Amino acid sequence: MTMSKKPALGRGLSALLENAKTDITTKRVGEGSPTVNSVSTIKIADIETNPFQPRSNFEETALQELSDSIKQHGIIQPITVRKLGYDRYQLISGERRFRASQMAGLREVPVYIRVADDQAMLEMALVENIQREDLDPIEVSLSYKRLIDECNLTQEQLSEKVGKQRSTVTNFLRLLKLPAPIQKALRDQEITMGHAKALINIDNEDRQLAIFALALEQELSVRQIEELARGEKNKINS
Repeated sequence: MTMSKKPALGRGLSALLENAKTDITTKRVGEGSPTVNSVSTIKIADIETNPFQPRSNFEETALQELSDSIKQHGIIQPITVRKLGYDRYQLISGERRFRASQMAGLREVPVYIRVADDQAMLEMALVENIQREDLDPIEVSLSYKRLIDECNLTQEQLSEKVGKQRSTVTNFLRLLKLPAPIQKALRDQEITMGHAKALINIDNEDRQLAIFALALEQELSVRQIEELARGEKNKINS
């Protein structure tokens, strides 16, 4: 089984970042103090990482490729930070660009300086994480759950923030009810989102795992699993 291409996500992070106007005139620290809602060039040494960053692994090969690109072309999209105090800043989004810039030996980077409290920091970090191209469905589901639990959002509010329909958000959250082996298979692209959604409709966990094992062994299609799931329901209702 091969994982189908993940659909494009909404404009969630852009919407969060566009809540205030931004002055796109760039300036360096020596040309006057960087101001909020502006683009400035500041020292990498003055920037701290985001403590709310949900992503723990950054693939080294991809980082090196980005670093090489930055050496040749510079940073095309500024990093977003918040001001902590005099000459101290904290990442809101863009940690891959930040790390790659360090690898490239840059001493300064262009940044958007925004006002953000801890909740806004968490929201933007999670939404940026959700918009990654290489994110697997379980990672998306976990980020959705954190946004609901830690930012006190309803599913309706969450769907607006991430630019997705509420039914899509609900389907992702349901994946977290699957047994751990099935979640792992989905993360490892051994099954598709369609297979996982079909397995969710089997109420008994033992039967879920049994049909999951059969699906792997016989490379069952989504439709075949759906038929088996209907058969399980018919047994219960008969």
